[in-house]
Amino acid sequence: MKIEFSDEQLVALYRTGGDEARKAIKEALGDEFSELIPVTKRVQTLDDAVRELGDDQPAVKAWRSIKYGYSVSEKDPDTADIMAYVTLRVITEALNEGWKPQFTEGERRWYAWYDFLTKEEVEGMSDEEKEERRVVGRASVNAFADGGLVFSHAYNVSSVSSAFGGSRLAFKNEELAEYAAKQFGDIYADFCFIPKAACKNEEA
Repeated sequence: MKIEFSDEQLVALYRTGGDEARKAIKEALGDEFSELIPVTKRVQTLDDAVRELGDDQPAVKAWRSIKYGYSVSEKDPDTADIMAYVTLRVITEALNEGWKPQFTEGERRWYAWYDFLTKEEVEGMSDEEKEERRVVGRASVNAFADGGLVFSHAYNVSSVSSAFGGSRLAFKNEELAEYAAKQFGDIYADFCFIPKAACKNEEA
């Protein structure tokens, strides 16, 4: 008897199944695996990313070592950025499926990109405007990333995006950068910002 599954059922089986089940699905789908279950469907949480990479992957080992070996917490404002960085490294590695920047001429690398807006500005937007906001950046002559995040600013009348060095959090294409920025925005926020409550406590 032949059993057929919908795309949604395949994704659900893969994400919730054990290692043997996941391996069996990969083998059964063969060359169609990445098309039928794209990485953006397989990696929707940190747990998904860890399972996708495996416990022996270097980024996963570093994440476990820092989280459990040094008791670093994402809830502690003094260490949330550290935990966020090693977490984003795991997620980035999983989404890139083995791709790493080579720093060759003409190579493009993509990053999570955020426009910093006030609450009032966001609330004043229509749903269409919110959907159209760009969330990716490209690293080349005029766009770099510092710590893996790109931001925009005005400079000499024209706009340019800058920051330097965050290749560990670079993505191989625009689609993945946009997906990561939307799916894991709370982790990027922990990486870049000190919570308001922590700032108030420091001032007090």
